[in-house]
Amino acid sequence: MAIAMYPAFVLDCPDSTRLAQFYGELLGWKVESREGWAEIRPEDGSNCISFQQVSDFKPPTWPTQDVPQQLHLDVMVRDLDEAEPEVLAIGATKPDHQPGTSFRVFLDPAGHPFCLCID
Repeated sequence: MAIAMYPAFVLDCPDSTRLAQFYGELLGWKVESREGWAEIRPEDGSNCISFQQVSDFKPPTWPTQDVPQQLHLDVMVRDLDEAEPEVLAIGATKPDHQPGTSFRVFLDPAGHPFCLCID
């Protein structure tokens, strides 16, 4: 029997509302925000990703480990070439270093790496 249920990830960031809006748009999830904290959830409420505002936030320096990424999200897409301009349009950036062919690495507006994956 499980000890706990319904895990949620919480990402530190400099602007919780902005980052929630980015991931809400990426995933098509509803955004709820209040001072220093925001959450996104799908319509059925089955999952949650939260965003905690931190005043001295230092973004990861991917691909180096000067400031480690510590955590990143992988999200599935049907077509990398179609999804790429869409995530760039909502605020992602694409680093030059791309270590694979079945996924692409991007940085969210706070600098956290995330991957669009087809496999």
